[in-house]
Amino acid sequence: MFSKFFKQLFLYSAGHTYSNLSRLFLRLFTGIMFLQLCVRQMLHFDEIVPSFTGFMGLSPEGSMALLLAVELLSATFIIVGLLTRLAVLFPLGLMLVAEEIILSSQTPDAVTQLFNFQPGYPVMFIGIFIFMLLSGPGKISLDYIIAAHFTENDEDEQVLDKA
Repeated sequence: MFSKFFKQLFLYSAGHTYSNLSRLFLRLFTGIMFLQLCVRQMLHFDEIVPSFTGFMGLSPEGSMALLLAVELLSATFIIVGLLTRLAVLFPLGLMLVAEEIILSSQTPDAVTQLFNFQPGYPVMFIGIFIFMLLSGPGKISLDYIIAAHFTENDEDEQVLDKA
């Protein structure tokens, strides 16, 4: 009785991974977390800008506004699964820079104001973004729907079925 129950439990759980549902959950979780970070930065924009250095020839205000716009777009694209692998690249780079700044401890005040999290969070985001870069968005995404629309032959369909 018990052995049959455990046999079915382990056989069923080993064979059914729900990878597409897992990737959807991870996209939603990460996108919402990144969106929260962006909203928090928007709310404290005036406090962050004085300690933020401009880049690409822009003023600190312009640089911060550009950074927030790209964060907002990236988070939105990740959530809906649109151009996911491209949308992950900018936040991945941002988290690498954040971790470098936190580890070097050159400007602890600016980092805590800009990124508003403790050491360790960038590493978590880096790991998740690398996983998303490697695994892709899954079948529950706009990327998959668009790709399914463009399939023209059996070879394309086989590639999509393996996703």
